[in-house]
Amino acid sequence: MSNKHEKYERLIAYVKTLSPVPTAVAYPCDESSLRGAVDAGRMGLIAPILVGPEARIRSEAAAHGIDLTGVQIVDVAGVEPAAAAAVALVREGKAEALMKGSLHTDELMGAVVKRETGLRTRRRISHCFVMDVPNHPEVLIITDGAVNIFPTMEDKVDIIQNAIDLRHALQVREKSEVRVAILSAMETVNPKLASTMEAAALCKMADRGQITGALLDGPLALDNAISLEAAQIKKIDSPVAGRANVLVAPDLEAGNMLAKSLSFLAGADAAGIVLGARVPIILTSRADSVMTRLASCAVAALVAKWRRERAQGA
Repeated sequence: MSNKHEKYERLIAYVKTLSPVPTAVAYPCDESSLRGAVDAGRMGLIAPILVGPEARIRSEAAAHGIDLTGVQIVDVAGVEPAAAAAVALVREGKAEALMKGSLHTDELMGAVVKRETGLRTRRRISHCFVMDVPNHPEVLIITDGAVNIFPTMEDKVDIIQNAIDLRHALQVREKSEVRVAILSAMETVNPKLASTMEAAALCKMADRGQITGALLDGPLALDNAISLEAAQIKKIDSPVAGRANVLVAPDLEAGNMLAKSLSFLAGADAAGIVLGARVPIILTSRADSVMTRLASCAVAALVAKWRRERAQGA
């Protein structure tokens, strides 16, 4: 097996050469969320702004030997007020990314999606796993395995565009084609299986310029999406088949199972990020490794950089 974290290490090494991204960390009141944010700050990936009850944050840091010297803390009591205050820092231009602390995901996202005070855009909010799979040549993006349970075809347009934009943001040195496989259980269009019909329609939407920045193909089964040999055996003539670097699942269950299967059966790491809001949102789990947490911060930093450059017309 090649270096297990090789792709993440390259990503983190590049981000360390950039200016750290100001990041509002909502309610970091346990060891894992607090250490993850502070470690990423010490490495220069982000500049964390800890938002929550200061006394509890300092107590947690002292209990686990976490040095908060130089780390900004915004003292806010309570989970919902902390989530709202973290979102407000973004709206005020004081943070370019948002990071989940020890609150529940729905508590953070509730503040994000509020119409008047949240971070909504015209895009549907969606989640991407950025997978570092040992012995696979590229980082794999899998979407959506965490936010949209049963996305409609209209939802999938935004889900795919979010993932395409993410893939472009991750291309830090050389540019390569973004190749999107829309997954199903088979590679032929079958009216009895709705996911195959949606895949075909989404590909035609890309042909008409309704989805941009990538090559799309689907329906594709997982084997012929990522294995050239499988694609050749099935005689699939496509620039995407066997070479996909973005995998679009038909629903949340399929996306979540695919990502976790790679993690627990293939030794992959799964950084996570939410897109479609005004800023990238770093979603981490208590089960995440230190490397995965750092990679999630690095991914968010690159998305923030990419957005900044686009806004400036670079």
